Formats: sequence, structure tokens, C-alpha cells
Amino acid sequence: MARLEGEINKTTDEYSKRPRKKFIGARTEEYRFAQYIEDWRQKIERIGTLNYPEAARGKLYGSLVLTVSITADGSVTRIDINRSSGYKVLDDSARRIVQMASPYSPFPPDIRRDTDVLEITRTWNFTQGDQLSAK
Repeated sequence: MARLEGEINKTTDEYSKRPRKKFIGARTEEYRFAQYIEDWRQKIERIGTLNYPEAARGKLYGSLVLTVSITADGSVTRIDINRSSGYKVLDDSARRIVQMASPYSPFPPDIRRDTDVLEITRTWNFTQGDQLSAK
């Protein structure tokens, strides 16, 4: 019985040490997250348009779905392509743009209070105007 209780306590301790994650999509409405995500999106689009992939200019267009994990200090811990654009150059460019734009703003206190990691999933569009938009 004591061994079982010890295992349960160990499992509980390990669980409590895991980071608290919040998954955010394009339709988030809660203000504290919506403002942070909007600021993030504007930065991504600005950096992405300035650094549009040279190999794709005037030739390749498409969209992809990408998830970015950001910690409370604004650093990126993970970038996952959930749905490819079908073009390696665009997928690789999206990853590169996320890295170039980092670090992001640290979480404000109202987000940091209950969230350690934000996982932001957005559709990225590389457009015919050689611009990037994240919807």
C-alpha cells in the first residue's frame, strides 16, 4: 500500500511540473489572448513580407497550416507544419520566418498567471502579391 501511495505521489508531482499549455486558433475571442495573438500575427506578416522567399517570388503561391509553441518569455520551442503547402520552399520559409521574428513579446501577467506555453495554429498564405498573411 505504501509503495502504491508513493507511486501516486510521484505521478502527481510529475504532472504538476508539466507546462500549462493553451492552444490558440484563429478564432480566439478571449481578449487577453486575442491581443497577444494579433500582435504576433502583425509581426509575422511584416517580417514574412519583407523576407518573402526569393525562390518563390512571382512563381509559387500557396497556403499551409503551422503551429508555433511560444514560452512565457517569448521564445519559440517548436514549429510544426500541420498541413504542407505542397512546396518545400514555402514550408521551409514559414519556419524560417517564425525564427527570424523571434523572440516574441513575453506573456503579459494575465496570460502568464495560468499559461506557460501558447500553441498558436494559423493558416499562412503566400500570395500572388509576394506577401505573407496569417489567418
